[in-house]
Amino acid sequence: MSLVTEFNEYRSKMNERIMAQDNKVLKRFFSLDNQTYQDGALSEKTKELLGLVASMVLRCDDCIKYHLGTCYDLGVTTDEIYEVFSIANLVGGSICIPHTRRAAEYWDALLNEEH
Repeated sequence: MSLVTEFNEYRSKMNERIMAQDNKVLKRFFSLDNQTYQDGALSEKTKELLGLVASMVLRCDDCIKYHLGTCYDLGVTTDEIYEVFSIANLVGGSICIPHTRRAAEYWDALLNEEH
């Protein structure tokens, strides 16, 4: 199973499990997260790039993968992704380097997937 497929299947499975619990606060939080990344004063693309930077600085590999996948779907270029990587490393410091490695690997996997 590919890196991308494995991540997406696990994420979907666990999101379904969490939503099945019918917890009002979690459902509202997931909804707010979804609404936040929609077009507004900032475009959806810009918001996803911001989310990617924040995820890298906060060192959340799952969040990084999620934002990379959405960026890919939105047509973000490799050059744009690597500029985000550079900003994240500048802001977050050298502790972001391992996450940049995994992010680069995941981006390459997205580029090589058949969609």
